[in-house]
Amino acid sequence: MKARVGIGILSFAHGHVNAYAQQIRGFDDAELIACWDDDLTRGQQNAQSFGIPYSPHLEDVLHHPAVDCVIVASETNKHADLCVAAMEAGKSVLLQKPMATSLRDCDRILAALEKSGVWFSLAFQMRCDPQNIAMRDLVRSGALGRIGAIRRRHCIGVLFHRAFVEGPTRWHLSREANRGMFFDDAIHPIDWLLWMLGQKPVSVIAEIDNVLTNVAPDDTGIAVFRYADGMFAEVFNSSVTLAGENTTEIYGDRGVLIQNHGDGPSCAVKPPHPIGVKLFQADRADLGWQDLGIPIPASHGERIAGVARPFLDAFRAGVPLCTAQEGRDSVEMCAAAYHAAATGCRVRFPFSED
Repeated sequence: MKARVGIGILSFAHGHVNAYAQQIRGFDDAELIACWDDDLTRGQQNAQSFGIPYSPHLEDVLHHPAVDCVIVASETNKHADLCVAAMEAGKSVLLQKPMATSLRDCDRILAALEKSGVWFSLAFQMRCDPQNIAMRDLVRSGALGRIGAIRRRHCIGVLFHRAFVEGPTRWHLSREANRGMFFDDAIHPIDWLLWMLGQKPVSVIAEIDNVLTNVAPDDTGIAVFRYADGMFAEVFNSSVTLAGENTTEIYGDRGVLIQNHGDGPSCAVKPPHPIGVKLFQADRADLGWQDLGIPIPASHGERIAGVARPFLDAFRAGVPLCTAQEGRDSVEMCAAAYHAAATGCRVRFPFSED
C-alpha cells in the first residue's frame, strides 16, 4: 500500500466527520484529497476549513485517482445511494452511522459491497474507546462469569440546544432523513451490544416517544433485548439529558462491571475524583471495587475524534472496524425496537420491515 492513503469526503452533514478530518490532517500516512457536498455552502465552508478542494460534482471525487477511500457522512437517508456510487467507482468506504434508514437500503449496500469487493466499515466510536475495549475483554475472558443483565445508557442533550434544533444540524429532526433521534443515537449502544456479545438477541420490547420535547419524531427510548441464554440487555437513550454519570452496568454470577462518564452529558459534568471503569469480583471481594485506572476522556468529542487513527490502521490491515453485516444487524435491532414500541408487542428476530 502507498505511503499516504488518499481520503475523500462525501458530505459534511454529520458533524463527526469534522473530528475525523481534523485528526487526519495531522497524520503523516494519510491526506485529505477532495470533498463533495450537495449543500454548496456547507461544502465550501468545510473545504476551506480543512484546506481541501471542493467540487459540487460527486463524480469528481469518486473518479479522483488519488482517492483510495471515501468517508460518507451525509444525511442518513442518502447513505445507500452514496455508498453504492462509491463502491461502483472502486472506492473503499468508511460510513457514518446508522448504516441506513431502512433494511432495504442496508441490503443495497451489502449487495454493492459483495459485487465490488472493496474495503468497507461503519464508524462506531465505542469500538475504538479504551474503556469499552477493556470491558469487552473482561466479559469475553469470563472474568464476570455468566452474564445475566446489561444496562447501557447513552444520552445527549441536543434537543435542549437551539443551535442544534434550528441550525445546520436540524436535518437530524427529520423523520425522512433520520427516522428518529432514538434511531440516530441508540444505534451506538445497540452496536456496542453486538460487538460486546458477538450475538443477536431473540426478541425486544420497547417504549420510544417524546417525553420532554416535541421538536423531533422522538426524544427518549428504552429497549429491552432478550437473548437465547435468558440474559436481559437494556438500552436507554435520550436526547434530552442534561447530565449523567453511570453509563454501563454489566452483572454476572462472578463479578460486576460499572462504567461512568461514557457519553456526552456525563463527560461534560463530572464529580470530584471521577472513576471511569470499576470491577467487583466475588472471589476477590476483600478488594471491594477495583478501579481499573483507565483514563476518562476530557470530552465526548475526544472519543469521536478517536475513530480516525483506528480507521486508518484497519484500512491498511484490510479489516473493518465494523462489518456491513453488523451495520445491518444494528439497524434491524433498532427498527424492531421501534416496531415493538408502536405495537406494544414483543418483537422476535429475525425482523423484517416488509
